[in-house]
Amino acid sequence: MFVTMMMTDQMLDLPPPLSNELPMMHHMINGDASQQMILVQVNPGETFTIRMEDGALQCIQGPAEVPMMSPNGSIPPIHVPPGYVSQVLEDNTGVRRVVVTPHSECYPPSYSPALSPSHHIHPQYLTHPHFIPASHTSYYPPVSPGDVPPHQFYQHRLPPIYPEEIIPLYNVSTFMGHEEYCKPPPKKLKQPVERTPLSQMNIPVSNSYKNSTTTTANGYGKSHGSPGGGGGSPGNKRPERRARGSPKHTDTDTQDHDVEARRVQAVPSGMDKPQVSNLQSHSALVSWPSISISASPGQAPTYELQLKDKGRDGKYKVVYSGEELQHTLTDLRPATDYHVRVSTVCNSVKGPSSDVRAFTTQCAPPDVPLPPRLSHRSKSSLTLQWKPPADNGSKITNYIVEWDEGKKNSIFREYYVGPQRHCKVLRLCPAVGYTFRVAALNDIGTSGFSTEVVFYTTGSLQQTSLPPRLVLAGSSWVTLEWTRPNSCSTEEMLTYTLEMQDETKGLDFQAVYSGFELNRKVETLRRNTQYKFRLITCIGEWRSAPSSLLVCKTTSDRPGPPVNPAVNTLTYHSFCVTWEPPEDDGGSGDLTYILEISESNNNEERQWAALYRGPERKHLCEDLKPATSFSLRLSCVSAAGQSQWSDEVTVRTLIPPPGCCQPPSIMGNVKHKELTLQWDAPLCGEETEGVEFCLEMCATGEGSEPAEVYRGSKTECTVGNLLPGSTYRFHVRAVNSAGYGPFSESVEISTAAGPPGQCNPPTVNVISHTCAHVTWEITESSGIDVSGYRLEWGRDLDSLELVYSGDETYFQISNLEASTEYCCRIQAVNQAGAGPYSDLVTCRTPAAAPDLISGFHQLNLPLNPAESESFSLSTCLALAWDEPNCNGAQISSYSIQIGDRIISTENTNQHIIRDLLPDSEYSLKIWAENEMGAGPLSETLRVRTRPLPPSPPRLECAAVGPQSLKLRWAFNSRSQFTDDTNYILQMEDRNQRFVVVYRGASHTFKLQRLNESSRYRFRIQAVSEAGEGPFSETYTFSTTKSLPQTLKAPRVVQLEGNTCEVTWESIPPMRGDRISYVLQVLGGRESEYKQVYKGEDASFQLLGLQWNTDYRVRVFACRRCSDSLQELCGSFSPSALFSLRRMDTTLAVEADINKATISRSLSDEQFAGLIVFGVASLSVLIAFLLQLLI
Repeated sequence: MFVTMMMTDQMLDLPPPLSNELPMMHHMINGDASQQMILVQVNPGETFTIRMEDGALQCIQGPAEVPMMSPNGSIPPIHVPPGYVSQVLEDNTGVRRVVVTPHSECYPPSYSPALSPSHHIHPQYLTHPHFIPASHTSYYPPVSPGDVPPHQFYQHRLPPIYPEEIIPLYNVSTFMGHEEYCKPPPKKLKQPVERTPLSQMNIPVSNSYKNSTTTTANGYGKSHGSPGGGGGSPGNKRPERRARGSPKHTDTDTQDHDVEARRVQAVPSGMDKPQVSNLQSHSALVSWPSISISASPGQAPTYELQLKDKGRDGKYKVVYSGEELQHTLTDLRPATDYHVRVSTVCNSVKGPSSDVRAFTTQCAPPDVPLPPRLSHRSKSSLTLQWKPPADNGSKITNYIVEWDEGKKNSIFREYYVGPQRHCKVLRLCPAVGYTFRVAALNDIGTSGFSTEVVFYTTGSLQQTSLPPRLVLAGSSWVTLEWTRPNSCSTEEMLTYTLEMQDETKGLDFQAVYSGFELNRKVETLRRNTQYKFRLITCIGEWRSAPSSLLVCKTTSDRPGPPVNPAVNTLTYHSFCVTWEPPEDDGGSGDLTYILEISESNNNEERQWAALYRGPERKHLCEDLKPATSFSLRLSCVSAAGQSQWSDEVTVRTLIPPPGCCQPPSIMGNVKHKELTLQWDAPLCGEETEGVEFCLEMCATGEGSEPAEVYRGSKTECTVGNLLPGSTYRFHVRAVNSAGYGPFSESVEISTAAGPPGQCNPPTVNVISHTCAHVTWEITESSGIDVSGYRLEWGRDLDSLELVYSGDETYFQISNLEASTEYCCRIQAVNQAGAGPYSDLVTCRTPAAAPDLISGFHQLNLPLNPAESESFSLSTCLALAWDEPNCNGAQISSYSIQIGDRIISTENTNQHIIRDLLPDSEYSLKIWAENEMGAGPLSETLRVRTRPLPPSPPRLECAAVGPQSLKLRWAFNSRSQFTDDTNYILQMEDRNQRFVVVYRGASHTFKLQRLNESSRYRFRIQAVSEAGEGPFSETYTFSTTKSLPQTLKAPRVVQLEGNTCEVTWESIPPMRGDRISYVLQVLGGRESEYKQVYKGEDASFQLLGLQWNTDYRVRVFACRRCSDSLQELCGSFSPSALFSLRRMDTTLAVEADINKATISRSLSDEQFAGLIVFGVASLSVLIAFLLQLLI
């Protein structure tokens, strides 16, 4: 730590503090008394602690430089922890510094230098409150002057700790900004220094800036005005001196210090970290929360936004200053890291900066690249190169090179697309300039094209070809010719390229011919159209410049005939003809139309006369004969000639309207509903075709309007649907294509009397669900009074029946069904006959209680399989019935009467009655109910429950074997078993399901083909006429282990001397149990076999045998049980007889199986008897098995 002391009359160039707090107050460095500025430099890892007058502690964490005021110009006492010393140094400029260094630099260390030192300064030398961040470093208490080692004031050279932070002095006249006052540390820290916001600090406001009469420093008192008030310890006094040129201390200075202290309290507090949103590649929106200044409630603070680019020198730059709470940053670089922070300024006092907010702009398309450069050129090629532009955060994937193909028309085409930064343009013309431009492409997009640049190929200037000449032009073709250039020799092979420009398809010239000929006929052109041609001469890769243009035009063609001729506005003596222009006008827009007419339909005598000639497309033909046919045709004429005639159009002028007809007269007899009329046609002159007649009829009553009853070409008609005994008025008129003629005189005719008319629909009143009352009204007479009525009734139109015939106007119908739809109709009758039926009337009877239930019976098993498990015929009754007619209302429930008890069920046709007494008789009745009430009771059903089924017997195991179990069951004294009782024996399988293994009346059963030493579970059930009884409890029985099989007779082989080797067959292990063998020998006159070997080998050598002595050997296998350590031995094998003789050949061995068996051949009779015996034995065995199963 360094403490730099200087007089206030000197111009200070203060180093910036390392905290993010406000700059030093003005009065701290611009005093008027004999005050001195002391800079305390705190190194990284150190803590600077200050005790205020009120006893509060303030700590400053290094690295930092703290400016302090000395009221009397003396150096404050610095208390350091053990292991550290302080020295006072003075340079040539008079600046004194107190250097606190580890003790090891002066004397042998007593503490480790790695300890973090903590320094203490008396509250007389105070810092500005806003320069002191919070710290949790431990505080070393002050010591007395006697405790301070005397060597801490020795002179010592300044240690080389952060020498670059010793900054020359300069004049500070105004408040300094953070950028001017802050300097980065000499070395970059691995982690940023944590700054505590001022809003979280609990720092009491000090009044040390005011002048006081007496202060205390480590027990030493001093007066402000005492002479020689220096040093903080005896023996180190320094005479007081006043700063040069500084005025004396007055009361006005004291008041200024009070004002400055109040301004310190108005410094804005710290701010929260700003927020960045709407992030783009070149812009970002930064916003921050507002703050309020407690000391200036009515004044809005000013905000300063500072921006730092990571890739630059690291200095912050103010990009905005104002009262707004947000600002949009523009002109940012894509894919670049930025840091922003915000601070407040109020009353020219700048508050601390907020925490830094870092953000990265988005990627963007590449920058516009520089124009390509020419690296090599020839007569027919150009090689281009270019430099990559900035990729703006996304790697450049391709480059696009475009050129104008040397046409100088500002139309660029794509030539190259790829990742390379060079390309070669081939097949170019010599001495021709080509324009190029390049663009870059990445995953974000495509940059703009570079500046256009022109490069020329090498070679001499090209000669211009002579233009082509027009030989002949047609409507769809032109013939052109050209001459060979004079500058070319006859030996050179020239190729001519003829290009044509069609303005309707664009401004580009398209090649229409390329060859060696000097003429060309260009076809498939449009008529009356202008085209431009030019010629290019080619010799190898050399191409001449295009020739001057030849402008020519195709000729027009004869037009086609006019189309769609039509005639309208047709009258007796005129009509108007219209037509459309021809589909093909021949390329000429000026057309003249010719219209001709012919009055005769005979082709031989037809004469055409011109009616019209002109440019219009319609003509009115007048003064024509009526009712005459005319033929018309059209043609058009242009400069190329006259077209063909159009298709002929035939038109006929209208005829005049007809004259007045004669009045109609009656033809035949008049009936009650119809009559027949006839009339004479009018005189219409020569034209009688196409004449029709219109007959109208009108009733004689008031308000009746005439109605047309006939229209046709005949002069008679029959009028029907008339009312009997009614009078009608008739008149007729003729009509043709010209219009209607006048009506004839009216004639009144009366119809004869007839049957009655149609009756009004009857009215039906439903009295009950079985009865209905029908009424109807009296029908008006049709000339004769009504004599009676007929009423038909039924369920539908097809089932209508006559239910009443009489002269009454009402009738009651009974015996109807409930909730049934019926219909009826009425008919009136008189002497003339029966009238038509009235409209059909429908009605519906109301609903009623359900009908009687039929089919009430008992079931042996429930219809629902889910209820079969808990169903018993001894205590339950399963009932079913047929659903009755509901009579229009849905059945809600059924009621069953069993004795004095009534059981209600849901709307279902079955029910189970439980908890009944076994072997008891019951009487049952049932009825249905709906919302209309209960239906009638059914017939009585008498049923009886069955007795209880038998209980299961006790199951026992009578015999057990390795592969079989014989089970038996005994009678139960509590159950009554009859002769017809059967038993069902079930065994549990591998899937833990019980399967039936026996069903029958026997009391024993033997199970075969079981596994040895296995457990099996069984249960049994008794079944009788009363039903199936419950299953017994589960019984578990186990099979025994199998004995080893009987071995074959062993084989004996004589070895050298009196030694023999006995071998026998081996047996594999049985279910994991080992097999051992026991060999016994019987020799000479011995009566018992002796055991000579027991082991797992299948051979053994017998030693010390006697010569010419008979021996017998036998062997048996033993099974060693691994679970019970029991040994199970099998049967003896047949014995083998041998004797030991003195022979060179192998000893003969005979096998004796207690009885020597001599093989002999069987006769045919013996073989047949053996087959018969086998078949008989098999039949007996099958019969026995069937008996057990049954």
